[in-house]
Amino acid sequence: MTTPLSVTLDKLPDKVLLRVFSFLRQKELGKIARVCRKFRVIAYDSRLWKSVSLRPDYSGLHINSMEALLALIGIRFGPTLSYMELPSELITPQVLHELSNKCPNLKYLTLDFSSAMQLHDFNELNAFPCNLRSLCICLSEVIFLEGFMRRIYSCLSSLEVLHLIGTFEVSNSEEEETYEVINISKIKAHTPNLRVVNLYGISFLDDTHVEMLSSNCIHLEALALNFCLRVKGSSFKILISKCKKLRTLLLQHAGLEDQYMQRVPWENSHVSELDLTSTELSTECLMDVLPRMPGFTFLGLGHCEFFNDMILEKMVEKGKLNKLMALDISNTPALSESAIYNFLRANGKGLRGLMLAGKPKLTENFWLDVIPKLKQIKICVLGTADGWFLRINTRVHIDQIVECFAQHCPQLERLEIQWDPDTIRFSDKSNKFVDHIRLRCPQLKSFTLSDGEYYEMVKSNFERADRMKVVRTTTFYSTSCVTLLHCYKDLLFN
Repeated sequence: MTTPLSVTLDKLPDKVLLRVFSFLRQKELGKIARVCRKFRVIAYDSRLWKSVSLRPDYSGLHINSMEALLALIGIRFGPTLSYMELPSELITPQVLHELSNKCPNLKYLTLDFSSAMQLHDFNELNAFPCNLRSLCICLSEVIFLEGFMRRIYSCLSSLEVLHLIGTFEVSNSEEEETYEVINISKIKAHTPNLRVVNLYGISFLDDTHVEMLSSNCIHLEALALNFCLRVKGSSFKILISKCKKLRTLLLQHAGLEDQYMQRVPWENSHVSELDLTSTELSTECLMDVLPRMPGFTFLGLGHCEFFNDMILEKMVEKGKLNKLMALDISNTPALSESAIYNFLRANGKGLRGLMLAGKPKLTENFWLDVIPKLKQIKICVLGTADGWFLRINTRVHIDQIVECFAQHCPQLERLEIQWDPDTIRFSDKSNKFVDHIRLRCPQLKSFTLSDGEYYEMVKSNFERADRMKVVRTTTFYSTSCVTLLHCYKDLLFN
C-alpha cells in the first residue's frame, strides 16, 4: 500500500501562491507575512502592492511612523505602484519626494485633507509625481491649500481626471461662512488636458468657477457638479460654447435656476448623459430644455416633481429617447402611471438601467407586463420605500416578480426592490423562485431588499450557494444607474 503524498500550501509554486494572495486585502497580507519566511517574501512582492490606500477608515492599513512609510515606498512599492491614497498626516514633502523619485508609474493619487487641522510645511517641496493621470483632493472646511498647490502646479499638466471633493456631507448649516480653500482658477491654468472633472459638494463653488474651467479645458468630456448648491447655471452658456466635446453633465442636487438653464443653446451641445436628480426646475423649464438637447443615452430625473406626461411625450415625439440606455424617473409625482407604461412598452427593449421607485400605484400587474420588455436590463430599482407613508392598498406578490426577472432578464446585475415587509407577500415555495433568479441571472452582483423575513430567506439562499455578498439591505445600500455612464470609472472617488 502506497503512502499518500503530503501536500501542503507552502509546497505550491511561488507563482501559484502569488495568484492566491492577489485575492487578499493588503491588511490581510500583513498577517499572512507572519506565517513563514516564504509567505513573507511573496506577501511583500511589489506586484501585490500596485494599488495602496493608507487611509485607515477605508483600507484598515495604519502606518506607525514616517520612516516606515518612506522605506515602504522604496522597497515594497517602487516602480510597480500605480495608485496611492494618503491621509493628511502622511502628506509631507519627504513622502511626495519619494513617490516622485521611486514610483515613476504612479498614475492615480488621492490626497485626503478632509480631517486636517493644519498642514505640514511645504516650503521645501521641490518634487511631486509628474506623470499623474488622475488626482483626487479631499478638501478641508477651513484649511487653505494654496501654499501647497503653488508648489505642485507645474507638475499637473499630464492630468486627465480631476476630483475636488468638498465637505457637503459634514456641513452643519447652509448659512455658515464658507472659505475658498483652493484656487480653482489657478488649477485650470495648469491642467489643459483635463477630460473629466468632478467637483463634489464644494460649498464655495459657484458659476464663476465653472466659467473659469470652461475657458481652458477645451478637451472636457464630463463635468460633475453634484451637491454644489451655489451653481445656478449662469455659466453653462459659455461651458457649451467652449467645451465642444462635453458629453456628460451631472447636476444632482445643484442649485439650478430656470432662467439660466433656458438661456443655454442646448441644441448646439453634444450632451447625451444628463442628471438633474433632486433639482427644482419648473415644468416650463424642463419642457423648454430637454427637447432641445441632441438626444439622451443617460437621463436622471429622480425627485423632479415637475417632470410630467407632456414633457415625456414631447421628448419621445422628437426622438430624444431613441438611444436611451439608462433612465431614472423615481419619485416623479407629476408623471402618470399610464405614460410610464406606454413608454416602457415601446422603448424598454433598449434600456440597460431603470430606476422607478417611489410610485405606489406601480405594483404587481404593472411589473409583470413591463419586465418581459426589459430584455437587456442590467440594473433595476422598483417598489416604494416607507410604505407607512405611501400606503399601498393591495399587497404585492413578490414571487411572481422575481420569477419574471429570472425568465426574461438574463443580463441582470443589480436589482433593488424597496417594498417593505408589510407590503409584500410570499409563499412557502419562494425559495424555488429565488433559486431561479440566482441560476438564470449568473451576473447578479447585488440583490437589495428591505429588512424582514423575506430578506433573511433570500440572503440564506444565496449564502448556501457561496454567493455571500450578493443580497443586501436597503438600510445600508442603495442601487444607482451611474455605472452605465461612459466615464464611470473615471468618476469614481473614495
